[in-house]
Amino acid sequence: MSAAPPPVTDPSASGWRLSALLRAPHRLAFFLATVMLLVASGWWIAVLAQRVGWAEPWPWAVSPTLAHGSIMVYGFMPLFFAGFLFTAGPKWLAVPGPEARELLAPLLAYTFAWPVFLVGACVSVGWASAGLWLAALALAALTARFWRLILASAVPDRVHATAIGVALALGVLALAAEAGALLAGDDARARVLLLSGLWACVVPVFVVVAHRMLPFFTSAVLPFIEVWRPFWVLWLMLAAAGLELMSVWLDALGPAWPLLLGVRAVLELVLGAVLIGLAVVWGLAQSLRHRLLAMLHLGFLWLGLAFALAGLTRGLGLWLDDVVLPLGALHALTMGCLGSLVVAMVTRVSSGHSGRPLAADGWVWGLFWLLQVAVLIRLVAALPRLGGGWLLAAAALWGLVMLLWGQRHLRWYGQARADGRPG
Repeated sequence: MSAAPPPVTDPSASGWRLSALLRAPHRLAFFLATVMLLVASGWWIAVLAQRVGWAEPWPWAVSPTLAHGSIMVYGFMPLFFAGFLFTAGPKWLAVPGPEARELLAPLLAYTFAWPVFLVGACVSVGWASAGLWLAALALAALTARFWRLILASAVPDRVHATAIGVALALGVLALAAEAGALLAGDDARARVLLLSGLWACVVPVFVVVAHRMLPFFTSAVLPFIEVWRPFWVLWLMLAAAGLELMSVWLDALGPAWPLLLGVRAVLELVLGAVLIGLAVVWGLAQSLRHRLLAMLHLGFLWLGLAFALAGLTRGLGLWLDDVVLPLGALHALTMGCLGSLVVAMVTRVSSGHSGRPLAADGWVWGLFWLLQVAVLIRLVAALPRLGGGWLLAAAALWGLVMLLWGQRHLRWYGQARADGRPG
């Protein structure tokens, strides 16, 4: 009898195979998410290049700003969610997870929906709406699959998984409603529903995962820091998202009373201070000696900074009776917090599940800091009388970071694990 072959130690020796994407849910979902992230980033760079006169303009059937928000909120985030949730979720719930093949149809449908949407944004509102409807249906299928895991579980603590399941369901509703508003020609309502999806679905999923995993990751690397994640902290973070969700709808009803805006500014400043304090309690300073852990903590820090910036700019706007840093706080949240956490979390999962060390090398660490520079440039672009060129610079640097970061992972997902194990 011949001896068994030795374990694979050089993934490149077996080459890149499309079939390898079906070895684990995270491979397939993260691959598609990364592709859509690069598509969305490249598309927005092209749009901004038009605005500064560097490219020929093309027609629009949908507001390019609304299209940008839609694809950046929904175009790739749920795909990253699927990769993480169908990897970590079964472990949280102590149930068997689905095979990648079981998720293939909804993941491909969700991915296909966004090119349809982007083409439709240029040529036909009907096509754009159809793309959103298809995305909503595919997300509904993925959400239902995740709820099957929750309902099959007998573990006592299903709080985190249930909260994520509810958030995903709200995301489906918001996305479907946005499709309807777009078809009806109500761009204002579509924007409200887009922001509703951000605050009711995307942000809650991030904060729930942060509450569950950030203290755990920290204590694994820094054993002297105790795992501290009381549920009141989770409810506070979800309430913060709820405050912004409510504010979106109040703003849609018309100009708010100055007193109400002042109360909102104070609440945002307080929440920002509390979230920054939470980042410190969870080990922000101690994490800086460990690059991958530091990336997670710095990403979470942006959440507190985004709320603080929102409160500060709202308060200054009341005082000066003018808009201050429009969209600044929103991009501190989306690019700073969510973008940084995606880079950190996907790097961690991709490294660990490809048989590589759970660490950020100099390449990833440098790209992470370039991402922080891109966020700062975007905040500068929000200043009065700035815009065009600064916006393009921020988008171009973001796109470059995501391209250089993503190409490595796209290669990993189609290769064998470095340690020769299955998966």
